[in-house]
Amino acid sequence: MSATAVDQMYSIAEQVFSAMVDGDVGPLQPWIGEVPAIVDPIVGWVDTHGGWTGRAAMTTSRPVAYDLTRALLRMDAHEEVGMEDLVDAYGELVNVVGGNFKALLPASGTLGLPSVANCLPEVVWAVPMEGLDLAWRGHLIIVSIWMFG
Repeated sequence: MSATAVDQMYSIAEQVFSAMVDGDVGPLQPWIGEVPAIVDPIVGWVDTHGGWTGRAAMTTSRPVAYDLTRALLRMDAHEEVGMEDLVDAYGELVNVVGGNFKALLPASGTLGLPSVANCLPEVVWAVPMEGLDLAWRGHLIIVSIWMFG
């Protein structure tokens, strides 16, 4: 993807987070500096099938995924988040981001259902196309696009 595509990816992520999570533009910014390893990761992804096959994924730490879930579901800051809520909310966020990214692809296709797990499952011949390191309220979120070969 070109630099323009990366800018479009950031714009999409910013708009989705603004609309679904924060209610305002600003809490999601490009990550600045070294990208640390994510401890206790949560990964959400959605696959595209058809003219272009690949995956959009979003990775962050479990505590950040809980905070995103609370924000998306309008829960109190210290309210306990169950695994079902985490999977539903984080999966929906990934689904909307991935669906909007699909519009950037060179060929049309269909979007699969979102999945959430501790790690991204390997796909034979998967090629990383682009990555976008973001800071949401100062916490790392990595968005990645993969093409299946």
